[in-house]
Amino acid sequence: MRQMEFKMERQGLLQEGDSITVTEGVLPSSYYYTIDPSLAMSANYSFRERLLAREGVVTQIIEKESGFYVIVELEEGKE
Repeated sequence: MRQMEFKMERQGLLQEGDSITVTEGVLPSSYYYTIDPSLAMSANYSFRERLLAREGVVTQIIEKESGFYVIVELEEGKE
């Protein structure tokens, strides 16, 4: 099981317990991930940190001064 954090710009787009799918984006030296359909975005990850799973479940939503953060659990090894 792997946990990842995504930044969500507006409250209420996702709820705890929601099943999500993730799309991978490629940059010249890293990867980033977006919860479909463009609900939240991850930080950049190096090639060795590449995500293998594409489906997960929202386990927590945290409100900080800088915005809303979604914690997602993904089962590694599944594509």
